[in-house]
Amino acid sequence: MDIRIDHKTTYGFDTASMHSIQTLRVTPQAFAGQRIGRWMVTGNGRRDLPEIEDAFGNVIHTLTTSEPHEGVTVMVSGVVSTIDTSGVVKGLTETMPAAVYLRDTNLTKPDDAIRDLAGTALKDPLETAHQLMSAVRTAVNYRTGATDIATSAIQALAAGEGVCQDHAHVMIACARVLGMPARYISGYLASADGGQVHEASHAWAELRVEGLGWVGFDAANNVCPTDCYVRVAHGLDYQGAAPVIGMRRGIGTDILTVNVEVAPVAQQDQALAGDLDKAYEE
Repeated sequence: MDIRIDHKTTYGFDTASMHSIQTLRVTPQAFAGQRIGRWMVTGNGRRDLPEIEDAFGNVIHTLTTSEPHEGVTVMVSGVVSTIDTSGVVKGLTETMPAAVYLRDTNLTKPDDAIRDLAGTALKDPLETAHQLMSAVRTAVNYRTGATDIATSAIQALAAGEGVCQDHAHVMIACARVLGMPARYISGYLASADGGQVHEASHAWAELRVEGLGWVGFDAANNVCPTDCYVRVAHGLDYQGAAPVIGMRRGIGTDILTVNVEVAPVAQQDQALAGDLDKAYEE
């Protein structure tokens, strides 16, 4: 499937900032189930953003502004070709040993409730992972606005509600309790019924399953990723894979606006499909 992504993140400042810096993990990598056709990242209209690779192999762009400014706008546009691999990730360059993904973080450390939830799934490794996914979805009802980016797995499970980020954190915490390496994935999900505008990108977990390697599990939707998913970045938790994270020098309130549109290319206006090609030709 060819999937078109348009992702705009805007920070508005009610008082001018003298300096700000944003770290952008918004560029997907190719592997056996995913090929990058076209991709463009701009920050405040600039396309010449410095690019590096972090310790996990994610592509990072950095946007630094060192003059008075009243906001920051990051825009991502691209087309990615995907195939359904039933969630199995093959051909991705791994920079860390799997054991690294057993390490707890503040967002994924377990408590007794998480250990109890993990204990409900004790079959063979693949069946355990599927049971964990279903158990997490049952235990944490999907509800927007109930949590934020600082909510831990412990807090989300105790509340019994959250969003995809929380489902991923709880599943990761449970998997690590059982000795299964697990990591947080940020990316995009195309709706099967066409393009939709969202207020956020998507997140899920990948578990290291004996005999298969890394396999994705989206507890928020209780499915393994299909060709409707675009995988972008991974880390130990949200903090290591957040699409846009930054800081600024100044006082006052920041107003964050995120607009994400993801859809199969065939279901979009053909004129839109050529926009990115034209931009690259300029």
